[in-house]
Amino acid sequence: MVAKCGPRIMHHWAHASRRDCDPWWENETQWHRDWKNLFPEECREQTRTAPDGEIHRADIITPTGIVIEVQHSAMTDAERQSREAFYQNLVWIVDGRGFRNQFDLHHLLPDPDKEEAKDLVWFKAARGMHGANNGIFWRLSENPGHGSGGMVEIHGLHKVQHLIETYRGHQQYSWLKPRRTWLDAQCPVYIDFGDEWLFQLQRYGFNKLECVYRVAKRKFLHDAMVETQARDIATRFYRIAESASDERTT
Repeated sequence: MVAKCGPRIMHHWAHASRRDCDPWWENETQWHRDWKNLFPEECREQTRTAPDGEIHRADIITPTGIVIEVQHSAMTDAERQSREAFYQNLVWIVDGRGFRNQFDLHHLLPDPDKEEAKDLVWFKAARGMHGANNGIFWRLSENPGHGSGGMVEIHGLHKVQHLIETYRGHQQYSWLKPRRTWLDAQCPVYIDFGDEWLFQLQRYGFNKLECVYRVAKRKFLHDAMVETQARDIATRFYRIAESASDERTT
């Protein structure tokens, strides 16, 4: 609202014009403020102007140009798509605390870049599917006719335990009543359940299996400030200093 205190009309409050009022604005929760406070003050509430003159205020824009939108409330597909089209180099942080009990983490998945891992096709996990939840797969190399709908030979996770030793953070999950817009997002989506980890929604392997990629918040915060592209966050390793006298590889 804007204060109208002119000499001719009784003082009153009026709605700001569309050009001055960001239509994407939402009431902030403490969770929202806590996330913004993890970044330097100059990165917060950065404004950008659309070609039609409409002003948008991003929650965070890092010095390298990555836009971070911290989202607590539900969002329509149309709004998500419009924000992604406008900012482009964008990453979402979604408050997952409200649906944590509907989100189950299942078995670990091997590094998808390993050659042997590329040969494995995992069955989708779901509540009550104990076999799939513990990890079962078939091999493309053993079933050259898989496209014809024939039977496949199934293996358990123990058969590739050596690959789990190269685990990078990928993991199967199931989500009851998922918020579909986040599964359809074109920009990276990280879910925050309120601890030291973030879970990026990803696709995995030959059958584009829904999975999460576990990333330490500390790693995310570091990469968001040094990477130039949102999609490069948590894709490589850096030496991150704990203090002037303490460094470790993360």
